[in-house]
Amino acid sequence: MAGSGLMLLGFVVLHLLGNLTIFLGPETLNAYAEKLRHFGLLLWVARVILLAAVAVHIWAAVVLTIENRRARPQPYQQYVPAATNPAALTMGLTGILLLSYLVYHLLHFTWGVAHPQFFGAQDALGRRDVYAMVVRSFEIPWVALLYVVGMAVLCFHLSHGMASTCQTLGLSTERTRPLFERIGGMIAGLIFLGYSAIPVAVLFRMVRP
Repeated sequence: MAGSGLMLLGFVVLHLLGNLTIFLGPETLNAYAEKLRHFGLLLWVARVILLAAVAVHIWAAVVLTIENRRARPQPYQQYVPAATNPAALTMGLTGILLLSYLVYHLLHFTWGVAHPQFFGAQDALGRRDVYAMVVRSFEIPWVALLYVVGMAVLCFHLSHGMASTCQTLGLSTERTRPLFERIGGMIAGLIFLGYSAIPVAVLFRMVRP
């Protein structure tokens, strides 16, 4: 769970850095997307590794849930957590929501099944016009809102996941755990702001076609 989570976190951060090039204009974003395509086989290897990380993360979540239930087959008469937070209590729910969001995201920007009218356009240099696709998509208010909500769910999930990973890897103790929780919350907040800035900027015409 921790290892696959770290791999996915690394992808989330790198993906964000690439996406933020939209603020530098269509030339920069489309050139970045074109460079990724030139990686060819390496790009597909990276995709397979990421999909494997997602599969392992889901598998680990299911296994841990089953083991926890087997450890206490008799439910508590009254369940009152001694020390936890909303993010920890809803990891299963946010995980399911994130999986649904991931499927929609792939259908939208990767496969062009969702909103196909914005998919496949080319810029003046014959490159895939990713800039236009992103801007035209987020000009639709409900699409922009959906992505902001998706990022909120992701970062809610990450805020607990990063602190839990530090504990799993033996990096935190009872004394330092609150510190790691705050750091995890701040990193998750920055990721949320970075990703959400894109649909919000498009919706409010700060990024134009």
